[in-house]
Amino acid sequence: MSFSVTGTESNTFTITHARRLASKVATDLKRMQRFYGHPSDRKIEMFEQEIIQYLKHGYLEKVSYGFKKDGNWIEPTLIYRAIDIEYSSDDDPGKVRPGRDVSGASFYSFLEYSNAWLALSDSEKEQFNNTLPLDRGTADTPGINGYIEDDRTYSSGGKSLSRSSVRSY
Repeated sequence: MSFSVTGTESNTFTITHARRLASKVATDLKRMQRFYGHPSDRKIEMFEQEIIQYLKHGYLEKVSYGFKKDGNWIEPTLIYRAIDIEYSSDDDPGKVRPGRDVSGASFYSFLEYSNAWLALSDSEKEQFNNTLPLDRGTADTPGINGYIEDDRTYSSGGKSLSRSSVRSY
């Protein structure tokens, strides 16, 4: 006599998964705050709530948080790209380098939208934006003064945030 077992696995990405990923971003931002004085606690809360909504609805392509000088990202800047995953790799947040020169730079955040966002009508975009804690304007994508190093992956519910850090030459 022989037996066979067949199973299927499905991941439904929920608000709980989005909160888990966003909490790791918030932890990174708290470390940045500790070393560089920015962003404020209130801004971190707002960024966390914003990313939860963008992740939950599939509207996030990429979001960056860091310091901009002369139109370019400098170290320390963290860049998160939303991706679907087939395997589970979930790093602990952290590894923001202390002691980088941010004199003359300002803290800045830049969000890039996914194709799902671009497919929305103007009224759908407006309705979604009215639920967010931040009102983002439009701007040119900052350049990079240095290079980008992939360094962390945060995963939950079949989605992940791949984190890269701007590094100085």
